[in-house]
Amino acid sequence: MDFSLHATHILTGAGAQRRWVNDAYVHISDQTITGISQERPESGEIIELGESVLLPGLIDLDALVDVDHLLLDSWHSANDSLLLSGSVEHWHSHREAVLTPEERTTLRTYGLVQLALHGITSFMPIASEVHLEWGESADELRETARVSKELGLRAWLGPSYRSAVVAASVDEEGQATRAVVTDDELGREGLREALKFADDVASANDPLVHPVLLPCRIETMNDELLAATAEKAAQRNLLVRLHSLQQGWERTLIQERSSMTPLDLLDHFGLLNDRLLIPHALWTDRHPQLGALDTTAAESPDLRRIASAGASVIHCPLTSFRYGEVLHTLNDYLDAGVAISMGSDSFPPDFIRGMDVGVHAANAVFGRGSANLSQYIDAATTGGASALKRPDLGRIEPGASADFSAFSIGDFRDGVHDDPLRTLVLNGSARNATFSMVAGRTVMRDGEIEGIDLAALRADAQAVFDKLREGYALRDPLGRPAADIFPPTFPLEESC
Repeated sequence: MDFSLHATHILTGAGAQRRWVNDAYVHISDQTITGISQERPESGEIIELGESVLLPGLIDLDALVDVDHLLLDSWHSANDSLLLSGSVEHWHSHREAVLTPEERTTLRTYGLVQLALHGITSFMPIASEVHLEWGESADELRETARVSKELGLRAWLGPSYRSAVVAASVDEEGQATRAVVTDDELGREGLREALKFADDVASANDPLVHPVLLPCRIETMNDELLAATAEKAAQRNLLVRLHSLQQGWERTLIQERSSMTPLDLLDHFGLLNDRLLIPHALWTDRHPQLGALDTTAAESPDLRRIASAGASVIHCPLTSFRYGEVLHTLNDYLDAGVAISMGSDSFPPDFIRGMDVGVHAANAVFGRGSANLSQYIDAATTGGASALKRPDLGRIEPGASADFSAFSIGDFRDGVHDDPLRTLVLNGSARNATFSMVAGRTVMRDGEIEGIDLAALRADAQAVFDKLREGYALRDPLGRPAADIFPPTFPLEESC
């Protein structure tokens, strides 16, 4: 079927060839873009998007697909945040899952619908593991694939796995420290299940669902599991996403265990290559606590290693900022040749707010001009497409897939207009999303998704969140009730 999209502002091309085309039409045939013109087509359906910014479909490579733990832990002190991981005793003796499989499906469905409502068209999921028995199951990811296909999103999926958990140990004086609880056999079993899932997805050859290996954070992976992941990924030519270079205490744990840095460890076990995706990558030698920022980015050994390997860094500016971190700096990473993509990692999965925070946090910390919006748009589109080895995604040009994200800027509250992207980012958010399409199929329009009762799903998700919140008390090292672990911002008046 041939049809066209009409919008006031269309961002065409890729990289240095990006251009705005105003009051124009994107022509689509057989799920593929065939042209862009300012002449109204004489035939075929026209989808009118009005006063909107039409972008290539946004690609979220660290996409939250559950109710958000950041709401509970981002405001805690460092010690309190550690306690939320659960006690050593909990992980040794009664590590039961908090939610039923049906509740996990509700959680996943809620997260995927949130992605769609915020204009995300392609995603690689991330979910908190703290409420699980150990790792994610293949059955849960099969349910995720089912829901994702029904919504019409592009998904890169795999169950997470690990051989260890970072837990809290409390001494006699009530001081919390980090301790590692290990279970090597559960790590092996998790990888076996992940590989079986990957093989099943590959054999199904579904155009919207793709296999990927998603091991947990690097400090939860023993040497055997890291080496096996690298070996099996190479055999199957699978992408691997591994959270690493994320926090100072992660680096300390790795160095105590192996006398190597996290980046050394990735390289040593054969994971540092062009199939690796690294969420965050904040703690390189560009971090002020590890290196000297008076040198140029090209002189950074860490950035040179990442760039020469062809690995992609998944930048999550909004989440990093909320935990008190800023990338040092986006310009440095790009100048060193590091490939940058984007992730949300928490709620809201809002790339527009993420771009705003990313640019202005960099300007505040490193000076004006330390980042710009064009870099972020590239990361959210062609950067993600490059990491996924999908040159047909992330661009609006003939031959590309018909994946789009549209954001309205026609509301009075959107303010007066200058450049379309600056207007959207400075004045709006991803709640301005009004339309998305994947492979020529409409996913979301005017805040509605076909077949989804948003009010009912919201109520179900709230019930799941309330249960998760209470679940922290089940494994709290200090035996506190949830009301004490998560006190209100102001005291609650019980009666008035």
